Amino acid sequence: MMPQSASTSPASASEPASGDTPAEAVTGGRKRPRPGERRIQILQTLAAMLEQPDADRITTAALAARLEVSEAALYRHFASKAQMFEGLIEFIESSLFTLFNQITEGDGNGRDHARRIVLVMLQFAERNPGMTRVMVGDALILEHERLSARMVQLFDRVESQLRQSLREAGDAAGSTTATVDAQIRASALTSLVLGRLQRFARSGFKRSPTEHAEATLALMTA
Repeated sequence: MMPQSASTSPASASEPASGDTPAEAVTGGRKRPRPGERRIQILQTLAAMLEQPDADRITTAALAARLEVSEAALYRHFASKAQMFEGLIEFIESSLFTLFNQITEGDGNGRDHARRIVLVMLQFAERNPGMTRVMVGDALILEHERLSARMVQLFDRVESQLRQSLREAGDAAGSTTATVDAQIRASALTSLVLGRLQRFARSGFKRSPTEHAEATLALMTA
């Protein structure tokens, strides 16, 4: 589930309290969320619903029911369900590439960086099952095509980052085929990540994406 510090927080606190439905008001001692909190709560709830292994396509009606608000209340924070999924994708992108930057700016050579990048992606998926369904596209079936295109772009960026790190490692080792080797290895590692994430999602989150990960990466980047 998304932490409160997720990058999906709204750009501005916009919705006035007077626009909430009775279900969102103070009832039974439960206080209405402060402006901006509802947006994060919607995304957290959507991510939690995606964690259910047998979850069907999530409707705004089901999401509103889980939150005990009206569908109209959802649309005061997001113009469409596609925007809600974009909020999750933004969280994934921000989380992963922040970690990648820390890795590439840290100690170790390019090959070490590539291994850590892959391991971080697998660990992120394991800790965020609902996000995994977004990353592999299962949750985006029948949703707006731009969402799937954005996830394809994310993996293209990951492969590019891996290629850069591996090329630097090859250059440092004096390889005359550093660029070609980096392309091949980066493609294989990206396919590994996608395969592990798909297996995790389609096994009902039973097959861990990090299973024997370090040993596998050692073989693939030796």
